[in-house]
Amino acid sequence: MKFTCTKNNFNNGINIALKAVPGKTTMPILECVVIEAQGESIKMTTNDMQLGIETKIPAEVQEEGIILVNAKMIAEIVRRLPDDDVNFEVDDNNNILLFCGKSKFNIPGINHEEFPMLPQIDIEKKIVISQFTLKEMIRQTIFSISDNESNKILTGELFEINGDEFKIASLDLVRVSIRKIQLKESYDHIKVVIPGKTLNEISKILTGGTEDEVIISFSRNHVLFEFDETVVISRLIEGNFYNIEQMLKSSYETKVKVNKQEFFGCIDRATLLTREADKKPVILNIRDNEIQMEMNTKIGSMDEEVNASKEGKDLRIAFNPKYIIDVLKVIDDEDVYLYLFNSNAPCFIKNNEESYIYLILPVNMN
Repeated sequence: MKFTCTKNNFNNGINIALKAVPGKTTMPILECVVIEAQGESIKMTTNDMQLGIETKIPAEVQEEGIILVNAKMIAEIVRRLPDDDVNFEVDDNNNILLFCGKSKFNIPGINHEEFPMLPQIDIEKKIVISQFTLKEMIRQTIFSISDNESNKILTGELFEINGDEFKIASLDLVRVSIRKIQLKESYDHIKVVIPGKTLNEISKILTGGTEDEVIISFSRNHVLFEFDETVVISRLIEGNFYNIEQMLKSSYETKVKVNKQEFFGCIDRATLLTREADKKPVILNIRDNEIQMEMNTKIGSMDEEVNASKEGKDLRIAFNPKYIIDVLKVIDDEDVYLYLFNSNAPCFIKNNEESYIYLILPVNMN
């Protein structure tokens, strides 16, 4: 096996492949990457048994072949090489010779036959979406998945397609995030739960171009993402997702319109008085033309008003400030609308088209 490629291409490829290398595992072989030289490209494959990645980079292949090597080690070596072409050779004893500029490495390779390559899946349904749209939808919902592994379904996001409507939703039992778009085409009904880890890694790899597309394919147990020169395959999370539509059936008695940046600035300043262990809420006093915000902690207190437009009743309500900040960070609109019922009922933040809906539970002011 022998090939030459640029350091930049090798570095980009191995960094993508690393996203499916487990941090801790009882199977050392899963810490490796399969490097295969074939035709005019190099294919790198990694698999942690839940998430698998294949990515290709252009290369000048002098001799085709395949080898297995520790992924993090080869990534660190390549990252620190000089900016020059990388010459990669494997001898008959699976020893890897790496030349770049005046640098030379000799490292042991491994026979690839025991490595669990990516499974072949029977695709049942697929959709096509722009990279930009998918990346944005993940960004605007991923923050409200749960990190509690005891309730596996909450560690993933719901992907649901009804005709030409595509919805992504996540929740962690104190908040819900929903993002909807209209697709260019109409599709059969699809409803699956994809691990949050998979979607986090996907969003990091996607270039996010509006003209670049992602093909998302579904089977009974897997989801497959294909884009650029990369394939990502992931197991789905089994089980029924929570009935989100039931949670959204709520009336309101107070509607508030407020400038997003001013609102965000006030709450962000309030958090200066909290420490990670603190559970102190930010209190919102909603009146006709303003929202007065209060924060009282062991460190100190703050009091600030922001201009707002209110319909309905005055209201005093408290929230974990982090939950509001998380939502405001991902909304791109100039103004946001809050819909509230009373101090114990959820707050909804949504636009008129309901292309995004965020639900946040209040906290006890005492």
